[in-house]
Amino acid sequence: MLTLGIETSCDETAAAVLRETTVLANVVSSQVALHEKYGGVVPELASREHLRNLMPVVRAALDRAGVTINDINLVAVTSAPGLIGALLVGVSAAKSMAYSLGIPFIGVHHGEAHILAAHLAYPGLGYPYVALLASGGHTALYHVRAFGSYRLLGQTRDDAAGEAFDKVAKLLDLPYPGGPVIDRLAQEGDQQAVHFPRGPREGYDFSFSGLKTAVRNHVALFRSKDAGLDRSLKVKDIAASFQAAAVDMLVEKTIRAATEHSVGTVVVAGGVAANSWLRKEMGQACEKAGIADFHPHDLRHNSEFRIIPG
Repeated sequence: MLTLGIETSCDETAAAVLRETTVLANVVSSQVALHEKYGGVVPELASREHLRNLMPVVRAALDRAGVTINDINLVAVTSAPGLIGALLVGVSAAKSMAYSLGIPFIGVHHGEAHILAAHLAYPGLGYPYVALLASGGHTALYHVRAFGSYRLLGQTRDDAAGEAFDKVAKLLDLPYPGGPVIDRLAQEGDQQAVHFPRGPREGYDFSFSGLKTAVRNHVALFRSKDAGLDRSLKVKDIAASFQAAAVDMLVEKTIRAATEHSVGTVVVAGGVAANSWLRKEMGQACEKAGIADFHPHDLRHNSEFRIIPG
């Protein structure tokens, strides 16, 4: 069976062609350059770009897969969650294609697809496991018992992890998207330069607002009193200290959730899974706890993991 997957939930227009679970083609058109000058995604601009880019991206995916639209047996599309206008572009196009071809259409929750994508990367991955979903729009822990059987253990009470990275990057006058930039700068900074709060320890919910506020206050203090110091060094130290605090929260709650639910496997999904410090710390914590640790091994193609049918 050939599936055409479409993704337009935020600032990337993507299409993929799969034969069963084998990805034949994956084409992504990024809007980073468009939104960078605004320091974040502008929903109206994102929707317009999706309208402009979607059909060329779909045609490119079909060409790379060596198939035609008439060969497609199923159309799958991100239907939630995301920017409403952006989602409507993809859903409307997918429904129209499916109707005109007389084939099934399926809407996909891309949070579920993020998690289940681990089964593409690791075909032998079994159930149950605890999944950490950390992205620009979501941060949540799930007890995944089987396909279609998920129990929400905890979620963010305010900002998502990726959103916090982007907002802190903006405070530090770093370019958008901020996550990869902070990751890179943090490798040259001192994680112990500033002790930022780790949020509430009880339960499995996350909170990044206190951490973000602490960074904002520290940056304001640094700018008013330390203007004569090496700014690049200060920024690297703040980035490293912030990243250490954010990752500590993600790792601690994930490991505790797995341990308290007697689950021997952890899956880390979402865009924040690409963070090098998270991958290192989660790996070490899982090894210490005797828990298997699974990350998507090809994070360059994270978008294809969002558009697979659930």
